[in-house]
Amino acid sequence: MHAFDVLGDPVRRRILELLAGGERSAGEIGTIVQDEFGISQPGVSQHLRVLRESGFATVRAAGTRRLYSVDPAPLREVDIWLEHFRRFWTQRLDALGTEVARGRRPRRTAGEAGPLPDGTPGSDG
Repeated sequence: MHAFDVLGDPVRRRILELLAGGERSAGEIGTIVQDEFGISQPGVSQHLRVLRESGFATVRAAGTRRLYSVDPAPLREVDIWLEHFRRFWTQRLDALGTEVARGRRPRRTAGEAGPLPDGTPGSDG
């Protein structure tokens, strides 16, 4: 299964978000995901299996519990692929940052005179 097929499912993305905070038991994951998405425990188990088999999650036994964690390798591969496209949103984010910074400065309307609130001369100064 391709990485974006795995990540395209909102349940699997939510499970990865939970695992990003640290290792969790299958029971913990199941309780949260069942409450949020209204799916059954076997449904959650199926999503965990997909994450495990596709390499996004690892599992280890701790007694009778199964503890899941994120395996970062496939996420690094996705990040490398996304690098080709990052310029499309980085430029826009830079422009947004500029606009936000401009929005913090007081703006003057046409016809206003005198110094700006920061003390710099206005149009008549």
